[in-house]
Amino acid sequence: MKRSVLRTGASALLATVLVAGPLAASALACAPHGHDAPHSKALPSSVFAPYLDVTAVDSIAQTAKESRSKYLTLAFLQADKPGSCELTWAGDPAESVASGALADQIAKIRKAGGDVIPSFGGYSATNDIIDWANNPANLTEIADSCKDVTKLAQAYEQVVTTYGVTRLDFDIEGTSITNKEGVDRRNEAAALVQKWAKKNHRTVEISYTLPSSTTGLVQSGLDLLKSAAAHGVEVSSVNIMTFDYWDGAVHDMVADAEQAATALTGQLKATILPHASQAELWRHVGVVQMIGTDDYRSPEGVATDIFTPQQAVTFERWAKKHQLAYLGFWALQRDNGSCPDATVAQNNCSGIEQDTWAFTQAFKPFTSNHR
Repeated sequence: MKRSVLRTGASALLATVLVAGPLAASALACAPHGHDAPHSKALPSSVFAPYLDVTAVDSIAQTAKESRSKYLTLAFLQADKPGSCELTWAGDPAESVASGALADQIAKIRKAGGDVIPSFGGYSATNDIIDWANNPANLTEIADSCKDVTKLAQAYEQVVTTYGVTRLDFDIEGTSITNKEGVDRRNEAAALVQKWAKKNHRTVEISYTLPSSTTGLVQSGLDLLKSAAAHGVEVSSVNIMTFDYWDGAVHDMVADAEQAATALTGQLKATILPHASQAELWRHVGVVQMIGTDDYRSPEGVATDIFTPQQAVTFERWAKKHQLAYLGFWALQRDNGSCPDATVAQNNCSGIEQDTWAFTQAFKPFTSNHR
């Protein structure tokens, strides 16, 4: 799917080898931790965790409190510059994982009974829209940037130990999803991290957030999952982005999302879960919606793909009935009606008339634990 630049990381468009030998495993075990936060418990088996652009709000903890969103998907972790293996929030060297950036706010969210899922990548981290010479943030997807699998695995491990998280989300789109070397590196590193976690009695779940058509993943997404299976990554959920289809059609944002998610179950069986029952397949499906208007406009400039709070209520009930693994949307800072009838999609409002936090409250009942 086409991704919007309105995310500082992602927008609406749209899991590994057996360990790479004793040397890589040894190097990973010796990775510098910087900070080492207490372990979190595993997330609920069905969790609503909307994306939040960390650059769009003054405080992620305060935003969580005001919205009453217990769980958040934080966007986005990216390398600080091309070729780097160092992770930062939104590519900002002043907001590095090594320095523990956002750790205090994440601790506040956890103290209030919630948790976060750090997300890597996003559309703005792909090199098809980045002008390296003129973009001071130097945004880049770290698996594309970091060519050393061991260092990449160390960077992922550092996120786990710094923030005490139990799930890493990879939002892979744009040119990153077709970069075979980057796809394979990411999966190889993810497998190394999961092996490290098991040895150290930690939980590290891996989720992928990927572009979708109305009939499920496109070929690049299927290829990514085949790579994940080949490398031995245990994927907790595949979250399809059911918006920004860019196909010129007018969409029913509920019916098309349900159709895409249903198709995904068959695609999961054909790639990463060949022996799973239908019920098990549903428990590995996630859906990310775009609240309000998405990025597509008709040739006349009219917003045709609109997702309303009333539709959110309907879709949440469907998702809960099927016991999906994950439900999210782009993005929490947009969950307000301050820009109704906007002619282009905005990053700080939904583009429709709505009560503040209406989508959050509609999706909130989804979170439950079937473990």
